[in-house]
Amino acid sequence: MSSNAIVLLDIPCVVEGHVWSPNTWKTRFALNYKGLPFTVKWVEYPDIAQACKDIGADPTSTRADGSPNYTLPAIYDPSTGRGIAESALIARYLDKTYPDTPRLIPAETDVFHAAFQEAFLHLIQSKMLEIMLCPTAAQLNPPSEAYFRRTREAGFGKRLEELSPDGTVREMQWKQLQERFTIMAGWFSMDGNDKLFFMGNIISHADTSVASWLIWVRQVLGPDGPEWMAIQTWDGGRWARYMQYFEKYEVASA
Repeated sequence: MSSNAIVLLDIPCVVEGHVWSPNTWKTRFALNYKGLPFTVKWVEYPDIAQACKDIGADPTSTRADGSPNYTLPAIYDPSTGRGIAESALIARYLDKTYPDTPRLIPAETDVFHAAFQEAFLHLIQSKMLEIMLCPTAAQLNPPSEAYFRRTREAGFGKRLEELSPDGTVREMQWKQLQERFTIMAGWFSMDGNDKLFFMGNIISHADTSVASWLIWVRQVLGPDGPEWMAIQTWDGGRWARYMQYFEKYEVASA
């Protein structure tokens, strides 16, 4: 491994080396798609702020109390001495710094990507969070699980177990999520011609975002779980075909 390999900060879980976070998957897909070598530094949730400060990565938002909020993904690029956090900012940095690699946010698509992120947040992410937070917490190491539970339960105002209880509530949430994916599937054929990716035949940051939230389900609920098996049948198998394309970019570290 080159000493100039990019360092990706990621969040571990109880299974060593198991990659689960949908947000860090966005950057992992980006690095693999661009063919950029990288190593992984595992950071537990309570240590994220200090780890980001150590590499010079800025906070990604401000908390309600006015304090800075540091999140992953973040990378450190020893070739430039830069630390960057937040997947879209990382994608733009990689596009600019490594112009000979495939672009993730092609020229003139910044507005599209900004609009997509808002639409994806409200249509897909909001519902997936309800479903996925509790099973995700159960797979985290103790320091991260405690932090994850405390912060998410404060945000939702209820225990994680109450977000998607087994039975009719969870079944209805999955049905609603399927309906929302069908809405998104329609975006790919707005001109009457179905496309696999948002940009047609090439992937973009929008695609790595969708793939990352899909792979979250597979990694946490299991590749043989009924939920993941069901997703692969949705919309005529579109999402199974979608994820098959990304299999070659699932390398944990390069």
